Amino acid sequence: MKKAILIISLLLIFVFCKAQVKLPALFTDNMVLQQQTEVLIWGWSDNGKEVTLIPSWDKKTYKVSPDKSNKWKIKIATPKAGGPYEIKISDGKDVILHNVLIGEVWLCSGQSNMEMPMKGFKGQPVKGSNEAILRSENSNIRLITVPRGKTVEVQEDFKGNWTEAEPKTVVDFSATAYYYGKLLNEILDVPIGLICVSYGGSCIETWMSKETAEPYEGVGIPNPGDSLKVPNRTPTVLFNSMLSPVIGYGIKGAIWYQGETNYINADQYTRLFSTMVKEWRTNWEQGDFPFYYMQIAPFDYKMYKPNVVYQEKYNSAYLREAQLKALDVIPNSGMAVLMDLGEEFCIHPSDKETGSKRLAFCALGKTYGIEGIGYATPVVSEVATNDTSIVLSFINIPNGLTSFGKEVKSFEIAGEDKVFLPAKAIVRGKSVIVLSREVKKPVAVRYCFKDFVIGELYSTEGIPVSSFRTDNW
Repeated sequence: MKKAILIISLLLIFVFCKAQVKLPALFTDNMVLQQQTEVLIWGWSDNGKEVTLIPSWDKKTYKVSPDKSNKWKIKIATPKAGGPYEIKISDGKDVILHNVLIGEVWLCSGQSNMEMPMKGFKGQPVKGSNEAILRSENSNIRLITVPRGKTVEVQEDFKGNWTEAEPKTVVDFSATAYYYGKLLNEILDVPIGLICVSYGGSCIETWMSKETAEPYEGVGIPNPGDSLKVPNRTPTVLFNSMLSPVIGYGIKGAIWYQGETNYINADQYTRLFSTMVKEWRTNWEQGDFPFYYMQIAPFDYKMYKPNVVYQEKYNSAYLREAQLKALDVIPNSGMAVLMDLGEEFCIHPSDKETGSKRLAFCALGKTYGIEGIGYATPVVSEVATNDTSIVLSFINIPNGLTSFGKEVKSFEIAGEDKVFLPAKAIVRGKSVIVLSREVKKPVAVRYCFKDFVIGELYSTEGIPVSSFRTDNW
């Protein structure tokens, strides 16, 4: 009898100890919640009891009951940026989240150029990062990274936690994301939370769900239990294993740096990209949140196929063109152009700060409404052809175009024979006159439309002009 009572007592103690709210890695000490909105918080409780949440900023009590799978989720109202605060969560046993800030939260995703840490990759540096890391201590910038995933099955959690920015945490965090968040924090003077979800070498199809990716030609969807030789290039895998655990966490918007792996199917990229963004926005249920992205930098992609006869489609200018077109089909978007930052023999440009600042200009000007700064990509608005030249007019250049004193050498011009020859470019305020003595009756112009090239044309605010073409040959 005594033995039975002892066993029952031990079981009760075990159940009591086990009966505690479990939270996913997104909800830990040091996290940042999006300000002045209703943010979703979720977790699990296996004792079936009602769960209460009490945030210290308003001391309101929120209550929710777990569903049949023991999962619960609830929205709570957040104040203006500030903190630190605490959140007490209990189903009979308390869990307290400490050092919680309220501010601006951004999702940072893509492939290796987003994943590239401040310390750089082996033999591939991030320019100026050592001093930037040294000066990185800032309790108002918080970081969390979702580790690489490789499962077909949808995941609900990952291993990780929020940390404050300081040298030992910044050194391994995404350089693109860090520099982006650093400028936002400096200008907005509010806490910034950065969630990095990236995987080097990943194609865009792997960041989409089965339902979204399946209709596209040539997209093979894996089944549960399949062996994955290359998870970062297998459709749906990173959506299921890395993105799914963070879907629903309150964000202000997203930044994206990807496209290098899709240079071979550039003709599909605009549709794939816009479809992916639409799916993400649908899943987050926050409307058309801001989505800002890097255009891929020039690079000699022929290096990847040295034993293959060169094909015109390998020219990554077509992928950059697809990204430029995406501006017109993705609402509330913006693009940072990197025509001057590419490196011929390294796909990972070392100057991450300059590109990230351009991305931040998009957010600061378009999302946060700071007037007086340039951020929009200059694009051709009109093409006028005459017997000897072509005149290109541009928009998004309130103060005109400039080459900052350098000769503009990257224009080409063609006649009806479709043969492009080097052209002279004359910059005139908001337009460029393009001509060549070798082309008597020009019909088309291309600018920087090559794999690797250094762009020379900018708005006077320093926003580069993307590579482009006026033909569709």
